[in-house]
Amino acid sequence: MEATSSLTQEALGSEAQRDRHRRILDATIALASEGGFDAVQMRAVAERADVALGTLYRYFPSKVHLLVSALAREFEQSQAELAGSPALGDTPHARVMHVLGRSTTYLKQDPLLTEALVRAFMFADAGVSTEINRVGRMLTSALTDAMHPGAEPSEEDVAIAKVIGDVWLAALVGWVTGRTSPGDVEKSLDVAARLLLR
Repeated sequence: MEATSSLTQEALGSEAQRDRHRRILDATIALASEGGFDAVQMRAVAERADVALGTLYRYFPSKVHLLVSALAREFEQSQAELAGSPALGDTPHARVMHVLGRSTTYLKQDPLLTEALVRAFMFADAGVSTEINRVGRMLTSALTDAMHPGAEPSEEDVAIAKVIGDVWLAALVGWVTGRTSPGDVEKSLDVAARLLLR
């Protein structure tokens, strides 16, 4: 039943396919919220989404594909919710910290879901590159917008945003694996942002 890649949004031509896709991601997020990474089993997702197991594998060839796709959707929704309120602060450092603080607060509201999504991101390989790159582009865009609102980001801005995003992900990994606290996430981000946005 393994496939090489998941169906892209563009490949979901019919309303029925888009509805199935949405139900699958809804089921994935619900299971992850209830029990974390281990609770997301392909058979359980198929049952909750009311789709055949073979259909689920056609949409998402692995659990990691499934969870990273859910992460992309959750991140996209969180950014859409925050888009109406611009980042606060008088400096690029302050605005970037505001954006990351809001995103971290959003993730802390559902720790089991966050644990599942971050673990999937850690385990992702080249087969999930489309979904990983989508998350990366959204995060980079949010950070460069905070650095210089309304301006076209330079190559250096994009490079800085990517490094800050990497620090954020590493800090989240430390948090969900119990090595660090939420306060440590903020400290790591503050140091990285302060050094890079001088």
